[in-house]
Amino acid sequence: MQVTSYSLDSLAVGYNSRDGGCFDTIGIAGAMKLRIYFKHIREKCPYTFFLFILLNTLLTGCESQVIATPTSTTFKVEKMEYVRAREQLVEDSIERQGLHDEDVINALRNVPRHLFVPEDMVSKAYEDRPLPIGYGQTISQPSLVAWMTELLELEPGDKVLEIGTGSGYQAAILAELGYVDVYSIEIVPELSQRASKILRQLGYGNVQVKQADGYYGWEEYAPFDAIIVTAAPDHLPAPLAEQLVEGGRIVIPIGPPGFYQTLWKFVKEEGELVAYNMGSVMFVPFTGSGVSEGEEHRPTP
Repeated sequence: MQVTSYSLDSLAVGYNSRDGGCFDTIGIAGAMKLRIYFKHIREKCPYTFFLFILLNTLLTGCESQVIATPTSTTFKVEKMEYVRAREQLVEDSIERQGLHDEDVINALRNVPRHLFVPEDMVSKAYEDRPLPIGYGQTISQPSLVAWMTELLELEPGDKVLEIGTGSGYQAAILAELGYVDVYSIEIVPELSQRASKILRQLGYGNVQVKQADGYYGWEEYAPFDAIIVTAAPDHLPAPLAEQLVEGGRIVIPIGPPGFYQTLWKFVKEEGELVAYNMGSVMFVPFTGSGVSEGEEHRPTP
């Protein structure tokens, strides 16, 4: 049997304090904190550390360098190449989008995007581009996901409404911040079910997903501090504007389907929406009966 040697750099464990201290795959790339945790385990509980290494060896077959991450229900193994790929993605995204919010950057670094794409797309998971996820939908470009998250200017305790759950990746980035509650709506039943399952498996207890037409928002949990829309309608849905708190922010692409749209940031000031043009983007069309039947809300330029 081939013997594999391990270092603190080649192993990491993600500890999820959000769900009562269970272990999961969240935060698997948090480099320094994880190394410190492993050092503590190795020094204070050498027997436990030995058993962990032994179990990791048996599971991986000693074939490659991995990150082994216990979860609340199973023992997950992640190849080191994914961690390195996320680090490169973070570097590229900071340069491309000018990211500066450390919480958002760390979320981008920690969320395993390869778990949110179809199996035949895993090799492309950490390329900075959208990928198809079926049903005519895509998982958005990760640097754009991070930038739109920054534009929301989220604060601890905020309630965030996401329209267009899709793969669940954007919801995971929001939830990974650790200090907001996320409410996400997906119109495609299959995508809603799949995203809910993945988010639940990753331990994101601060995300609620429902299958519905997102045009009408989620009145049950309104008002929201921030709303993010990941598909492009040809106008700003009035129900979303109505479900925003004073001082709240909406980030939404608006424009014709099949062409470039404009990414808008709206801020509610004294009951009116003030509009900020953030540049050109391209998103899949907003679907559902609401967008074709609904009334446009006209913001203040």
